[in-house]
Amino acid sequence: MDRSRRKLLKAALAGSAALSLSGCSLLPRKSGFNPEQYSAAVGKPDGSFGVSAFDLEGQPLWVSSVDTRCHSGCTRPLINQLVFFERRPGWSLHVLDASTGKRLHHIEAAQGEHFVGHGVFSPDGRWLYATASRYEPGEGIVAVYDAEQNYQRVNTFELAGIGPHQITLHPDGETLAIALGGILTHPDYDRLKLNLDTMAPALILMNRRSGAIISRLTPSHHQQSLRHLDIHPSGKVFVAYQHQGPRHEMPALLARLENHRLKEIRFDDETQADLGNYIASVIAHPENDLVAAASPVGGTAVVFQGSTGKLLAKASIPDCSGVQALAGGDFLISSGQGKLVRFGANQPAQEIAQLPLYWDHHLV
Repeated sequence: MDRSRRKLLKAALAGSAALSLSGCSLLPRKSGFNPEQYSAAVGKPDGSFGVSAFDLEGQPLWVSSVDTRCHSGCTRPLINQLVFFERRPGWSLHVLDASTGKRLHHIEAAQGEHFVGHGVFSPDGRWLYATASRYEPGEGIVAVYDAEQNYQRVNTFELAGIGPHQITLHPDGETLAIALGGILTHPDYDRLKLNLDTMAPALILMNRRSGAIISRLTPSHHQQSLRHLDIHPSGKVFVAYQHQGPRHEMPALLARLENHRLKEIRFDDETQADLGNYIASVIAHPENDLVAAASPVGGTAVVFQGSTGKLLAKASIPDCSGVQALAGGDFLISSGQGKLVRFGANQPAQEIAQLPLYWDHHLV
């Protein structure tokens, strides 16, 4: 977490646990993209935590209190439910009614495991796939839950790697895509990174029924930690890195899967410097060939052409991190300072709301 965000959180929460992060995972996989609301985990000025939904004008619809800071979430297809995961290391997940925010289930992580903030549902909404870690050996896994049986744990898929983070579903409905960060942490040592010299990040493609790993693709440098990803309805996969080496190195921070390898996207030196070696969210717009990414470290959001990697727009938005698609072709950007901003390839950054809630890395 960057220094400016730490200052903001300390001021807002008066030294208590840090502000909650917001959630995102599964975008609609069909045309006619027209969301009615967005949701995110939030930190509140009094130091408490919650999950909030807001309408397309940025006005809050509800705020549901939770006991601890959450990170990300996902929507349950066909059923009006949201799932939000506690911030890494996360000890539980919360199932909420998407219309009211009422908490329906509270599921604790299995003994010796913790959630890492992300999950995604199967197309029929029955199976929830959550990235998690066995914290003593540092083994990354996907925990599978049966939503029709009150979110009972039913399976575990091994990732043969360390530090899974975001997970999403390919539009084929059968393939899970998992960003494996490669960074070893342990709850006893806060967020201390324990293996920067031996990191092994990867994009993992997995069969969602068997857990069989189909493909494991690696970045050009072992310290380019894969943390976030998104998939266009056409099947194009985009990933975002958080570089763990010296800041002056400024390697590529984004890539797309092309011809069975990660084709990395690097912008001009000024833009790379503005991104601060850190991407918090990446979203491929379902209506066009645009992709947006945001860096809270650099306070910079970018929009680029997905097929070519060409930079189309850049905006300075302090502490920006959450990104989601808006109907019509633009993007919604959230910031840790409570702002919601509309931004696109032909849309200068336009603030649409300033709320007394602290948004962070993701939007649903």
